[in-house]
Amino acid sequence: MSIVYRSAPQRGQIWQAWLAEHAADLPFYQWPETGDPQQVRYLVSWDIPDNLAQRFPNLQVIFSVGAGADQFTSEAVPPGVSIVRMIEPGLMDDMAAYITFSVVALHRGMPRYLEQQRQQQWLKHPAPAAADCRVGILGLGNLGQAAARVLNTLGYSCAGWSRTPKSVAGVTSYHGDPQLGEFLRQCQILVCLLPLTDQTRGILSQALFSQLPDGACLVHAGRGKQLNHQHLLEALDSGKLSRAVIDVTEPEPLPAGHPFWLHPKIWLTPHIASETHAESAVKVLLDNIRNHQQGKPMKGVIDKQRGY
Repeated sequence: MSIVYRSAPQRGQIWQAWLAEHAADLPFYQWPETGDPQQVRYLVSWDIPDNLAQRFPNLQVIFSVGAGADQFTSEAVPPGVSIVRMIEPGLMDDMAAYITFSVVALHRGMPRYLEQQRQQQWLKHPAPAAADCRVGILGLGNLGQAAARVLNTLGYSCAGWSRTPKSVAGVTSYHGDPQLGEFLRQCQILVCLLPLTDQTRGILSQALFSQLPDGACLVHAGRGKQLNHQHLLEALDSGKLSRAVIDVTEPEPLPAGHPFWLHPKIWLTPHIASETHAESAVKVLLDNIRNHQQGKPMKGVIDKQRGY
């Protein structure tokens, strides 16, 4: 019974050394090494290798190295193989920090001040109190809840939307398609942290933007395929949206000459909102493997029908 790791080599080296000390009964191989394919029960990866069923006929669990796992919800994953996304404190803390930074920067007008600096202008602009800045979070999973908790401590008024009902302290919750419009109409800063599913693919489009207040801002740290690039550009150029912070795109990286690179109303970051922390993530991995071996529930198991 062994583990095959197929991701960043540096993180893999840390995991290999830690598991050798704390789980010597679990041989750990870094791709392209796999040991005996018949013995591979656990695959740690960001995507699906070719011919997965033939390559590892006794595979039982695929562990995503990140919070996203939509790339595994396809027919390429053999029936009976569980898919588990990464849930670890460092990843959630990073995302909460990125969202908080983005919200505070947009609320306080930091992009505008950066432009003024370049133009050698010393101008002050009023900013509403945090309690009067309405933040809406699309997606109230672990990452969305972590972001909301931090924003609440700074006094921001937070609402959240999810497919199914959620009860989160300090957050006014909305759910399902019937409540989406009501949620959007109040969002001065909209944060997208949705998983990628058939229902959320392309959701950040003109139809959604049109329901936001005029001059709203967007923070997108969900999945690249959720954003319609042309519709965002049109919304920014028309003034429907005033600013956007974009961390995920499709494709990644964006090609040279793409309008996002130089657009004055877009802050673009290269998918760095949250990263799996090697030292804490390997402990989460081992806990889940031990739970699986003992027939206990694992944390982060994906519902293949829902896609998250």
